[in-house]
This record gives sequence, C-alpha cells and structure tokens, in this order.
Amino acid sequence: MSLPRLALAVIGDEIGPSLDEMISFCSEQEVRRLDMRTVDGKNLLGMTLDEAGAIARRLETEGISIPTFVSPLLKWPAPGKDSEGGKVDFAFDPSTCPAEDPHAHAFDIAAILGADKIRVFSHLRYPGYRPDDLIGRFERLADLSLTYSVTVEIENEPVCNVGSITELADFFTTLAEAVEANPMPGVQLRPLVDIGNSWSMGKPPTDAEIAQLAPLVDLIHLKDRDTTAKRTVPFGDGDIPWAAELTRLLTAAAGGPDHVREIYASIETHCPQDARNATARSVAGLRRIAAEIGVEVV
Repeated sequence: MSLPRLALAVIGDEIGPSLDEMISFCSEQEVRRLDMRTVDGKNLLGMTLDEAGAIARRLETEGISIPTFVSPLLKWPAPGKDSEGGKVDFAFDPSTCPAEDPHAHAFDIAAILGADKIRVFSHLRYPGYRPDDLIGRFERLADLSLTYSVTVEIENEPVCNVGSITELADFFTTLAEAVEANPMPGVQLRPLVDIGNSWSMGKPPTDAEIAQLAPLVDLIHLKDRDTTAKRTVPFGDGDIPWAAELTRLLTAAAGGPDHVREIYASIETHCPQDARNATARSVAGLRRIAAEIGVEVV
C-alpha cells in the first residue's frame, strides 16, 4: 500500500509580513502554494474584498496558489462565555471585521483567494465546555461550506476548546452522533490535525485517535517542539518523532474507505524570532523526513 503524497504549502506570514518576502521565499525554496493568514500584520478577515482581491491577483501573477484561507474564525470568546485567559496568537475581534457577518465574509475572502479550504477554531477555551456546545455553530459553517464549495477545516489549538487531538476526536464523535439521523451531503467539516499542538499540551495522539480522524484528513499543520525547553523549533529540529507520526497518519489515511491519495501539508513554523530561516529549515526538514519514510512531496 503506497502512502498518500504530501502537497507542500507554507503559511505566508511564517516567512515574513510582506507579500514581497513571501514571493521571494517561494522562488528560492521552490514552493508554489501559500496558505494566507495576515499581510503586513493585518488579518485577511479584517480586510475588504478589494484588499483581498489585490493580494490574490499578485500571487496568481507569480504562479502561486492559495489552497487554504487560514482564517481566525471562532478564535474569540463564545457568546456569553468568559475565556480562561492567557496569550492568544493571531486572536481576532469579530467587531473589527468590515462586514456585518464575519462568517460569510470569511467565505467571501476564501472565494476571492481561490482557496478551497478555510481553517476555523472552536472558540477560546471556557469552563464547562462540552463538544455539543459547538454543533449549532458548525451547522452554520457547514451551510456556508455547501454554498461556497469551500471545505471547513477545524484545527485543534491549545487556547481553544478543541485543543488536543483527543478533543478533536471527541468533537467529531459528537458531530457524527448529532447528524446521524440527517447526514450532511458530502464532507463539509474536516479535522485539521495539528500534531505539534497536541504535543505542546503534553497530549500526543493515540493510535485510536489517529485511526478515527485520518480517513477524514485532507490538511495537516506541521511544526516541531523542543519538549524539554518547551519551545517551538523548525520542523525536523525538535524531538517530536515526526517520521513515526507521519507514517502512522498517512498509513491510516491510505487504509480508510476513500483510500486518500494526497494530503496538504502546511508549514506553520511558529519561530518569529528567525521566521524566514526557520521556515526554510522546516521545508528542508519535511522533504528530508518524507524521503526517509518513502513519501512524495509535491
């Protein structure tokens, strides 16, 4: 059984803040896909459609595609809930969105970018959270997904209610039970598995959790950790056993009912002190590890 190939992408602002820096990096590193989140420090969800359109046209001219709008949707407190506090990277205040409905605006932005995926969260973590709290919210996103033909990718993020792979698996179990009587057409909601995030919480994924989620996975985020120093390092430089983790995930994906052939692998370096160099090392690290386990990177 051959393992799915990895379609390499890099989150643009992990290279540098400007489009010029992102474009020059892609040329140097032979990267043809950028997942977009911020440009010049401004989140795309806070931009007008004209502003987003200018970004899309510039990248298209350079021959760079945008598979995923790395949106901050639901990376804010749930209505009527107080978050547990702590530092939140790339948080977003929905009141700063230029449109009345930030959910619909996010899908408009994705459409303008030509992205067929949109990353979302699960609200900032609050006491008493239960997975079924999110069902109504994600039913709305599933409706938008159908309207725009854009897949919703739910990422596990430590500051949010779905933080670990365990919590991601629990949510998808709850979701499956909630829609069992009236299944959604197609697969609008998918798990965006971030194994590095789960390791950062001291909760590496189990075989059972990977086996459950892998058949639904079409996008993963890649980062690495020095678990002793408790800091993020370039991919391949840390002590997360990435060769084993990727082999386990890709084997489970290939063995699922749909026999997954390709998964997008998006570099989310998280090393802002040396962003461009760390991201270059991460790209090289992924290519090296993939070669070790016999997986094609395209």
